[in-house]
Amino acid sequence: MVEVTRPNVPSSSPDDRGLKRALRRARDGVSLDPGEAATLLRARGDQLDELLTIASRVRDAGLVDAGRPGIVTYSRKVFIPVTRLCRDRCHYCTFATVPHKVPHTFLDRDEVVAIAKAGAEQGCKEALFTLGDRPEERWPAAREWLDSRGYASTLDYVRACAIAVLEETGLLPHLNPGVMSWAELQRLKPVAPSMGMMLETTATRLWSEPGGPHYGSPDKEPAVRLRALTDAGRVGVPFTTGILVGIGETHEERAESLFAIRASAREYGHIQEVIIQNFRAKPDTAMRNEPDADFDDFLATVATARLVLGPKMRLQAPPNLLDDLHTLQAKGTEDEYSLLLRAGIDDWGGVSPVTPDHVNPERPWPQIEELARRTRNAGFELKERLTAYPKYALAGEPWIDPRVGGHLHALMDPETGLANEKAMPVGRPWQEPDPALLETMGRADLGTTIDTTGRTEDRRTDFSTVYGDWEAVAEHVETPLVAAPERLAADVRRGLDIAATNPAALLDEANTDAALALFAAEGAALETLTKLADDLRKEVNGDAITYVVNRNINFTNVCYVGCRFCAFAQRRTDADAYRLSNTEVADRAAEAWALGATEVCMQGGIDPELSGRGYADLVRAVKEKVPGMHVHAFSPMEIATASAKANMSVHDWLVMMKEAGLDTIPGTAAEILDDEVRWVLTKGKLPAAEWIEIVSTAHKLGIRSSSTMMYGHVDHSGHWLGHYRTLARIQDETGGFTEFVPLPFVHHNAPIYLAGIARPGPTNAQNRAVHALARLAFHGRIDHIQCSWVKLGDNGSVQILNGGSDDVGGTLMEETISRMAGSENGSERSVEELTAMAAAAGRPVRQRTTTYGEVPSRPTLTLA
Repeated sequence: MVEVTRPNVPSSSPDDRGLKRALRRARDGVSLDPGEAATLLRARGDQLDELLTIASRVRDAGLVDAGRPGIVTYSRKVFIPVTRLCRDRCHYCTFATVPHKVPHTFLDRDEVVAIAKAGAEQGCKEALFTLGDRPEERWPAAREWLDSRGYASTLDYVRACAIAVLEETGLLPHLNPGVMSWAELQRLKPVAPSMGMMLETTATRLWSEPGGPHYGSPDKEPAVRLRALTDAGRVGVPFTTGILVGIGETHEERAESLFAIRASAREYGHIQEVIIQNFRAKPDTAMRNEPDADFDDFLATVATARLVLGPKMRLQAPPNLLDDLHTLQAKGTEDEYSLLLRAGIDDWGGVSPVTPDHVNPERPWPQIEELARRTRNAGFELKERLTAYPKYALAGEPWIDPRVGGHLHALMDPETGLANEKAMPVGRPWQEPDPALLETMGRADLGTTIDTTGRTEDRRTDFSTVYGDWEAVAEHVETPLVAAPERLAADVRRGLDIAATNPAALLDEANTDAALALFAAEGAALETLTKLADDLRKEVNGDAITYVVNRNINFTNVCYVGCRFCAFAQRRTDADAYRLSNTEVADRAAEAWALGATEVCMQGGIDPELSGRGYADLVRAVKEKVPGMHVHAFSPMEIATASAKANMSVHDWLVMMKEAGLDTIPGTAAEILDDEVRWVLTKGKLPAAEWIEIVSTAHKLGIRSSSTMMYGHVDHSGHWLGHYRTLARIQDETGGFTEFVPLPFVHHNAPIYLAGIARPGPTNAQNRAVHALARLAFHGRIDHIQCSWVKLGDNGSVQILNGGSDDVGGTLMEETISRMAGSENGSERSVEELTAMAAAAGRPVRQRTTTYGEVPSRPTLTLA
């Protein structure tokens, strides 16, 4: 075995005055910075004793605030080692091994269930799924095992096992499968009330440098783990994380790790507990000769973590890693348990009366009765909790998926959110909610009454929590660079020359400055730009302004994704919330057909009660009622979440939808295809790469789409250009975009504007430049540029129509999303009104189909 020596990078020497100052600030309740936290980590002797006292006081205040003073919790669990194979090579780990050293590549499903049943018989309520990261990407045996049983990945198998445990035992899965992507978290959330992944450290050198404990482990790169932590927040998963103490990190690096966790917790509110775990050297590992983490150092870390993370964070230390870590001579008569409680923990983690700790098999868990005794001796009462902490268990939506809500509630004390210690787990069916929206509920007439009585309140009732921490969000907003006036003028001239001679070249990297300058064009330059765009429009499309007779049907506005620009989404109990039944949606489609519509555009909130397969039933309901109606439906975000709920690939889900009658999809949910902007605009929406993959997959299946960009909020012209380039690359590959629709940000009721972060939409000059540049830059790729009369109004649309646009979209008949945001331009336009708009632009009109074809004659629909 290769022996690894823990990197020896000394922390800076403690400064007594600095330590006293940091302790004083902590005692006074002042927020610490990373440097002060690193200083506190060096506290020893009387100063450590003072630090523990301060941390204990902060913890106690948090327990009082949570309504359970003096209560320390634990989870009664079984440990399920799904597989001990892993693609990583952590140099302190004995859990991960190689195929020839384990009897089976994976536990069979029956073995998983048997372990869970044994736990259920002993009153356990948590099934902790622990396994190596993506073993199939390193070990052929793992890939072969999964393939032979029809599983696409280890995570696919974990999902199936979690469902089996829920159905056959009633235990609540807590999933620890390592790094998970946004899409994988979406797929796993319906089968587990909580998940986890230790951050371990943000010290990149411990991963990147030979000899480091994480060297050779792709999933231990700190940036990768931080992204997974963030994605868990975006998906709304109650999440457990933590750090390892004593693996070679400096005090400064350890403090940085704690602050990284705090930042994620502040922004998304999803981190339910933080584990502070001390390194213990294990035989048969490369770090077997390294000293265990110093106990005083460990205590100082726990106490500092309490101060950094605050009173509301639940803080845990594993009780089975404490034995013989200090001498009684050094600490008097206090044992490790009492000292850790004084340091500020309020949870002992999972303790199993059935299974060993397979990660630390040499260190058995204490008996629960012994843990209770030691906790009582320190002045606390031990209480059992569930795998999801009370804050999340009591809140339910959006944290707990409806598919596991019943399982959780069966084991929960409804008053405290802790475990009902008398409840015994019983297997319960795990299933999708009824796939059909059978009943209309709530304010179903919102699509029409929004124009008369308006919305009940200017914001949803959970405004202060659903979007995350606004201060943390504001820190991510970029300040655009402004070019010097003389440079800008030269770039504008060059940009206009390119626009006149080779407009598509504006998207070339070599012409970045020129393209950016045109987005900022004003005065005579703007008039020249829009004239060039309009001349090109006439060359490509002629003079006719096109429109489609359609009806928008927003079938539900119940949504917990937390898009910070969206005023449409409501929580289920809000006064303006609603769901439409499949029958109601089909009836509205029939009404639209009778009024001459050829298309229904159906989009809704990400309603947790709508199953992944329920979308197909919605399409079928429309097609059965109105066979000739074109169904243009479901944004990429809806597709991502629905396919995850259905446990289907995006490809297979879209095939199912196409068979049900889906014709095209809207290219909405794009906003700005730059994740740095998306994560300011949206708390939990799909990443840009997911949007691109979904739209490209749809195109390859023959399902065409529109393309969009919402602009004028926290973005700048550099983002707009990047967005254009991304759309151009997709179109070059698939040719599936029918049109491009720029969508000016409507700010009035948008949460991110009400929070003082976003601008009040784009200027008129920016609207004109964005549309004109779209016509020019997409030349030869996307022929149709649409202006949104809902966003721009009639007069604004006329101006845009004279600057490169050739289409005004649809009649809509009802429109809720923009109107809820405060748009003042109504929710429908008749054909006569659209004709008048075109006349004001000096142009004729022509009705089109969704895909810009000629409208065929159609049979008269006989309504039942």
